Amino acid sequence: MKKKIILDEDAMRRSLTRMSHEIIERNKGVDNIVLVGIKTRGEFLALRMAALIKKVEGVEVECHAMNIQAWRDDLDEKYPLPEIDFSVKDKKVILVDDVLFKGRTVRAALEGILHYGRAKEVQLAVLVDRGHRELPIRADYVGKNIPSSIQETIRVKMKESDGMDCVTIERGE
Repeated sequence: MKKKIILDEDAMRRSLTRMSHEIIERNKGVDNIVLVGIKTRGEFLALRMAALIKKVEGVEVECHAMNIQAWRDDLDEKYPLPEIDFSVKDKKVILVDDVLFKGRTVRAALEGILHYGRAKEVQLAVLVDRGHRELPIRADYVGKNIPSSIQETIRVKMKESDGMDCVTIERGE
């Protein structure tokens, strides 16, 4: 297995900083915005983006994590609907995830968001967009586009869960 680092710690930080600025700019500030990170790494990315937005805007953005297992279409086991302690009603929800691939995780997250209320708008922020969509889903904010083959694996590592920050691409030999 060949492994290549495509984003190191500094590149990840720069991408998240740029994406945070893009969110502020596109939404003309951060009023009525809630960041929702898709567990697990999307949660960590959302928390980092909330901190970056606070640095720029001086405002604490609402930030939450969401477990989307109950809405996945690729699991035989049924999961109970998670409790959420926030409202999406009339909010601009920014869904945050680490890698956008086929679009199925995002579809499940959208279903979860809509289960709990009607958001004013839903936007998508991903650290990596690797292509190969099976559903018509496109990210509004992308850290890095990484064209890849279907046989390659993109791995996002984060200090919070993996002890280090980097994105790698792995190719089978």
